[in-house]
Amino acid sequence: MSERVLMKGNEALAEAAIRAGCRHFFGYPITPQTELAAYMAKKMPKIGGTYLQAESEIAAINMVLGAASAGVRAMTSSSSPGISLKGEGISYIAGSDLPCLIINVQRGGPGLGGIQPSQADYWQATRALGHGDFQILVFAPATVQEMVDTVSDAFFLADTYRMPAMILADGMLGQMMEPVEFKDEEKPRTVDKPWATTGTGGKRKHNIVNSLYLQPDELEKTVVERFKRYELIKEKEVRVEQYMMDDAEFAVVAYGATARIAKSAVKAARDKGIKAGVIRPITLWPYPTKVINEAADKVKAFLCVEMSMGQMVDDVRLAVNGKKPVNFFGRTGGIIPTPVEVLGEIEKMAGGAK
Repeated sequence: MSERVLMKGNEALAEAAIRAGCRHFFGYPITPQTELAAYMAKKMPKIGGTYLQAESEIAAINMVLGAASAGVRAMTSSSSPGISLKGEGISYIAGSDLPCLIINVQRGGPGLGGIQPSQADYWQATRALGHGDFQILVFAPATVQEMVDTVSDAFFLADTYRMPAMILADGMLGQMMEPVEFKDEEKPRTVDKPWATTGTGGKRKHNIVNSLYLQPDELEKTVVERFKRYELIKEKEVRVEQYMMDDAEFAVVAYGATARIAKSAVKAARDKGIKAGVIRPITLWPYPTKVINEAADKVKAFLCVEMSMGQMVDDVRLAVNGKKPVNFFGRTGGIIPTPVEVLGEIEKMAGGAK
């Protein structure tokens, strides 16, 4: 059995989290993700969960740290400036090897910027979400349905690898309404958490959750062990979609909402005789480096399309490794690129329509 309903992206994310076993939400309102928190405020008390609007984003992420240390599924959501404020706490969570879910419904920046859609937090999510040596799982869904499906996976993988996971959406996905299907599960997928601070009953040694290591060699050991886990994740958890890439001579690389626009442009390019395709990274970390590198042996050139001044394009260039040219097209400030604009860039890349 399943349930199909029409929902706004933000609210669908919240409902999916509840169905994935999340009963502890800590947040602070900021546009364009406020509907997510509002949905949690209404639903959590009815199901015996905890909804707490903290006094700040900083307080909210530290509440997530505390709840996660007790072994429960906890989450927070925010938008770009709010995620920046959560950065220190996310580093503490990563340094404590704790799982949680963070949702970023991006808006334009820097600073307060604007409330329109953006993808300018890519570097932040994949490179510099907080201080120190660490990574987090980063998922970039492209539809409201995919956001719903990703929530369960994000919680499960965060638990499995004991690390934070982020769903990197944007104002367009958060605000749009689409039909979504919620699949009934007997119970959410879970993993054992013998490390959790749940009390001992005198049956075992006390668990301690900590990110402080005063001895350099001890800290280095924990970081190195963590990065060994990251290498395993790179091998096992990369997710990517390839669209019309079987015979493609030109590859458009785009993620999230922008990938939808790229697909429309590629269809139009095909109508004009240009063999183009789309590579859509679904995980931004771990990144589908191998897929893009292998595509570079077949296509003539790449076009990276983003709602930013160019951030993911760096990863595309690293993946291509100089084999083929990598072009870039982006709009920023909350402006969404159009299929016609992207088609024009494909035509330029191809040397004109044929």
